[in-house]
Amino acid sequence: MKPEKKLFPYVPTIVGATNATIIGYETLSRQHQYIGSEKNLFPYFQPIVGAASGTIIGYEALARQYDATGRVISAGELFSSRDIANEQLIAWDRIVRRQALEQFSLSNCSGYLTINISAAWIDQLSNFNSLPTLLMLNEFNIDRSRIIIEITESKGDLDKLVEIARVYRRHGLKIAIDDFGAGFSQLERVMAIQPDIIKLDMQLFQNAAKGGIASDVVHLLSRLAKRTGCRIVCEGVETVEDFHFGLSCGAQFMQGYLFSPATADFKDAKHFQKQISSIRKTFLTKTLAKEAHKIEFIANIKGLMELLKTNLTADFCINKLSTAPFKDSGVLRFYLCNNDGDQISSNFNFTDGKWSEDASQLGFNWAWRPYFYQLLSLESVEDIYRIVASERYRDCNTERLCKTLSLRLDDDRVLLIDIAAEWR
Repeated sequence: MKPEKKLFPYVPTIVGATNATIIGYETLSRQHQYIGSEKNLFPYFQPIVGAASGTIIGYEALARQYDATGRVISAGELFSSRDIANEQLIAWDRIVRRQALEQFSLSNCSGYLTINISAAWIDQLSNFNSLPTLLMLNEFNIDRSRIIIEITESKGDLDKLVEIARVYRRHGLKIAIDDFGAGFSQLERVMAIQPDIIKLDMQLFQNAAKGGIASDVVHLLSRLAKRTGCRIVCEGVETVEDFHFGLSCGAQFMQGYLFSPATADFKDAKHFQKQISSIRKTFLTKTLAKEAHKIEFIANIKGLMELLKTNLTADFCINKLSTAPFKDSGVLRFYLCNNDGDQISSNFNFTDGKWSEDASQLGFNWAWRPYFYQLLSLESVEDIYRIVASERYRDCNTERLCKTLSLRLDDDRVLLIDIAAEWR
């Protein structure tokens, strides 16, 4: 391991606010004069681990500084200050970036390095043909395929972001979007930039790991990311439960204090492998128990569906169902449709252990719902006994997470049953 260097031999000279490109480097003595009297900044590196391999697959470079007592602290508050001109912040940022790239080039790290670049600061660039980061990569002879540019903050001109992403990609670098899920602007960026990596917003991820609507949002964002071909990184992974939630979302990479804060050195790639292997095993054990409960739940639902089917093909009377074991079964309601998708019966709702009838949706058409037309399409290939299930959704009346099941009742009717979809 190479020791962390707090200073480096040369400092980039920045020219103007509108043409912030490196044209030369100042000497060490000037560096002391430049930042020694202000802020002694340097990089630390936080590992990012692969969920499948268990190895460290890369690092994120993060700015650090010393406080009055000599303790290493985050420089985030400094860089988010509104009292410091952007030109000064950009200069400091490039000082840290250059140190990070130099240390990365001298290390035995075989993974990638993520470099944060503020979207707002990209607006200061006027010449995309001479980007400071590319000049630094040339100087240290770093394989550009091992560098990821992570675009931070929600500000910044979208057209410029798209253009600089094209330039970086043309030179072999990959693009990541930070704090995905923090606002609509991030969705807009995903559509425009089509990043290689998406890092889920830390606060959203940690809230989602506790369940509730935030969990639904993260699963939705994760599915969106996978559909666009992006790899998912979960930030802020601090507990085993956080890691398990990340796995359930399909995240390939994890980053957080569960493994390590940002440190001065690069670790051996297999440093966390045993820990991750153990966490994956507990996830499998937990998931198998959950799946066993789910299978038992579904088997019970299928039995009740057959019971309903038998009753509905005869002279149906809702009172006959009062003695059937629907309590705690997860069945919320059932209704009938014709082959055109028109609802031809009332909703028969089961709440608080009792059945009730609601005719308010008679005549509604559900042919456009996947669980209906998918059932009919299966019948076209003579698979008439299949039960088709919808995606999970939140029921408007009960606020419960639900699914709708459909099956053929007879030649003219389709039975649809809404059930609870909470397996825990």
